[in-house]
Amino acid sequence: MPEKAPLLEVRSLDVFYGGIHALRSVDIRVAEGEIVSIIGANGAGKSTLLKTIAGAKDKAAGSIEYRGQPLPSGAARVVRSGISLVPEGRRIFPNLTVRENLLVGAYPRRATGAALKPDFDEVFSLFPRLKERLNQPGGTLSGGEQQMLAIGRALMAHPKLLLLDEPSLGLAPILVDDLFDRIKRVNAEAGLTIILVEQNAFVALEIATRAYVLETGEIRREGRGADLLGDPVIQESYLGVSRT
Repeated sequence: MPEKAPLLEVRSLDVFYGGIHALRSVDIRVAEGEIVSIIGANGAGKSTLLKTIAGAKDKAAGSIEYRGQPLPSGAARVVRSGISLVPEGRRIFPNLTVRENLLVGAYPRRATGAALKPDFDEVFSLFPRLKERLNQPGGTLSGGEQQMLAIGRALMAHPKLLLLDEPSLGLAPILVDDLFDRIKRVNAEAGLTIILVEQNAFVALEIATRAYVLETGEIRREGRGADLLGDPVIQESYLGVSRT
């Protein structure tokens, strides 16, 4: 039986920031329904990779195919094609209410009124706290609640592929565990494909179907999340486990 085509395939991707070669010949494949984690040190190019996939950063060379077709250019067209980015630092609209922030997420679909009720219900099922804060300005939410809102806003666009950039950043450990339980839930129940960039390498590998290790803009290692979690080199370099 021929191998199923990936939902997303990145080939020989090069990206620059001015004179800095941020990504060098990066190749990744993401199958439908997977959680694929990208781990690496600060400055390795992880966020740059997500921004390029999301259409927020131009590539210098290489290709990105989504559902077997070249990815459209421009962030708005990428969102309409079915890819949503939850950026590092959440970047909600602090002066808008929770409801208004969620409506911004639905804007690319041009859906309004009663047509959005099932979408609100889905977000509130995943994050009940947001329903309690519906008319509260986003900027008054706690860090954990703002992260819920950022994810909920992305889900309102009906993505097939969700890009999560450092979702645990600044959260207390107990909130991190709860957040990743909810991420696993939306993957399992809705079949949502996820690419996760996460500084907490242990959590990133534990949750991942497969993972890639990015070092100074290049893919150095890839494999099943569980296999990389048990790899002594990965343990020493990213999990703080000494081999002595």
